Amino acid sequence: MLQSRCRIIIPHDVGLTILKGAVLFGLDPSVIKVRRSPLTYGVGVLNRFVEGKHPPEKLLIKDGTRWCTDVFDTFIAADQSVALGEMVKRSYTPAKPSQQIIVIHVYCSEKERVGFISEPGVRKCGTLRLDVSGTESSAPRREIQTLMQFGDTEIRAIAIDVSTGRTVKASIDFLSH
Repeated sequence: MLQSRCRIIIPHDVGLTILKGAVLFGLDPSVIKVRRSPLTYGVGVLNRFVEGKHPPEKLLIKDGTRWCTDVFDTFIAADQSVALGEMVKRSYTPAKPSQQIIVIHVYCSEKERVGFISEPGVRKCGTLRLDVSGTESSAPRREIQTLMQFGDTEIRAIAIDVSTGRTVKASIDFLSH
């Protein structure tokens, strides 16, 4: 039925072409300049709750502040082109100034657009734990920078406490997630 409406083309030696590309990449990773992200990657964050924008079930009131929980902050979207070594940086502030451990969960999804980490198909693919105990910051709001480097066979995730320079790193296999 499909054959009567469409012409199907099957290229010769597809498997050989893929194998050749894998061998070339293994010998010299710089031969691949750009790749497409197979998934959407981001982190779970708390954002200020905006009436009408955020669902009421995501509302969390903590110390008089209205927060929206489970927000997926996208670093890179599925099928987006990623240059070798491309770095995406975001800055966050801990929910409480007295926090001793900053935990940043990295999530992924096959969907291009993701709003919340609790949506179907979103799964945790990495965690960054930054210990900031014993490092009192003089800044009124502590800044934590999160960087993700894409384009290789793995994603490198880094969290930095800007006031102290403390850093933690994690790697996420780009091909298996």
